[in-house]
Amino acid sequence: MKQIGITGGMGSGKSWITKVFAQWRVPVYDADSRAKYVMQHDALLKIQLKEYFGEAVFDAQGNLQRAYLANMVFKDAAALRQLNSCVHPAVQRDYEIWAAMQRKLRMPYILKEAALLVESGTYRYLDALIVITAPLDLRIARVLRRDPALSQADVEARIARQSSDAEKIAHAQAVLVNDETTLLLPTIVELHRQYSQ
Repeated sequence: MKQIGITGGMGSGKSWITKVFAQWRVPVYDADSRAKYVMQHDALLKIQLKEYFGEAVFDAQGNLQRAYLANMVFKDAAALRQLNSCVHPAVQRDYEIWAAMQRKLRMPYILKEAALLVESGTYRYLDALIVITAPLDLRIARVLRRDPALSQADVEARIARQSSDAEKIAHAQAVLVNDETTLLLPTIVELHRQYSQ
């Protein structure tokens, strides 16, 4: 079973691309949504988060205080690195359990969608990496449409903390330009054909 990564900067359109692959019943691991799950349910990770960010990172019922944590890490690069050093191993453990289940189903390939595959170094454990790119102004507009609570300055600051497209492309076997003018479906169909062999 091949393990294929899909990554790209915030607003590049990773989720839309993975939905196309999912139409062929390709199993997709959404690392961002699973990160939210493990931060709430992984006992070791919860201990680490309390240790590094204080007891206030969870409320009295044990629910993660996302806004509190986001406010801490998006203004402090060291805190963000600390958060990632705790969360990435927990997500990787979760992914490996999920991938083992897919292997039992004898799938020809699976997809791991994650914004930080290159930054975390976990792309090294995959058979191939697809990088999604898009013009910066389009990425910002997409994120603002998706999350109107964010300001343009917030989005730009978050994008600035991610590695550049060039850094991601250096590790890619395929690059998809999701600029709303380039025809992507023929390339996606060809990638699906290759990975299914």
